[in-house]
Amino acid sequence: MAVALTLSELARLVDGDIVRGELSAVYDNIASLDEAVREDISFLGNEKYYNQFLKSKAGVVMVPKGFADGSEEMALIAVENPSYAFGLAVKHFTKALSYCFQAGIHPKAVVDPSVKVDPAKVRIHAGAVVMAGAQIGEGSEIGPNVVIGEQVVIGRDCHLHANVSIRERCVLGDRVILQPGAVIGSDGFGYETVNGRHEKIEQIGIVVLEDDVEIGANTTIDRARFGRTVIGEGTKVDNLVQIAHNVHIGKHNFLVSQSGVAGSSKTGDYVIVAAQAGIAGHLTVGDHAMLAGRCGVAVSLDGGKKYGGTPAQPLMVHQRQQAALRKLPELLKRVKVLEKDQ
Repeated sequence: MAVALTLSELARLVDGDIVRGELSAVYDNIASLDEAVREDISFLGNEKYYNQFLKSKAGVVMVPKGFADGSEEMALIAVENPSYAFGLAVKHFTKALSYCFQAGIHPKAVVDPSVKVDPAKVRIHAGAVVMAGAQIGEGSEIGPNVVIGEQVVIGRDCHLHANVSIRERCVLGDRVILQPGAVIGSDGFGYETVNGRHEKIEQIGIVVLEDDVEIGANTTIDRARFGRTVIGEGTKVDNLVQIAHNVHIGKHNFLVSQSGVAGSSKTGDYVIVAAQAGIAGHLTVGDHAMLAGRCGVAVSLDGGKKYGGTPAQPLMVHQRQQAALRKLPELLKRVKVLEKDQ
């Protein structure tokens, strides 16, 4: 376990203000509000956990600015974002337990002689296959049974977890994370029906993942028919997401589990696509738009707005419609009564 923190050290670590507590008090672990004890650090990031906070035995809790509730025996540190601050504390306490990068190529990995890689500065695990012409940047780690296709370029400090597949010529920037089972560069779903048969259209483009992208487990991103499918810098894609050929996802998007984007559509920067939402093909979703869960996008949408429903509409309109629908059974009963009275 990492070195314990005093209250004053913790405040400096998270750039917070001490609301109350003894500066020299020592804390050596992190825990949730309902499980924390006197030596633990916790946080209050959502008001629905307020009752847990009041009952918590945590030694110190990171809270929003201007907050001073709770037991006088509990130290408080006020921060801009308690969840993020708690994350910094978690990093501190897990650092000593974290996996230590050890460079080298496992003897049971298969690496083509033409691959550009420095064995002293990367790690390639057993069962990995790296094909001809690929490049792997310094500090990157290739997990067990990963398959890297011909002429793939992987930047610095990337981490490809077990069973990832990257097909030929795709490009990864720096600090890209691919969770287990992600597939980058599979063929786009392209066919033409000719004389009653579905004829495959060759998919000769690539996928580009820009710096600091993370792709979730078993997510699939199709290569472009021609040109590039692009996932913009800093975007985070959850598990079980499908991104089709020639899609362009902007910077710092969130795409949540089981969502999907059809071919040639584009999202702006800082777009949120919630769980099971879908964007049809050849559409544009503007910067800072938010698509609620199960939202279905059939036309291009302006940025800076929240949308819900299928087809997508302003979220407030959708919510009012859903509230009205819940009243429909009772209204139908009233209509039947009125009809009988006539």
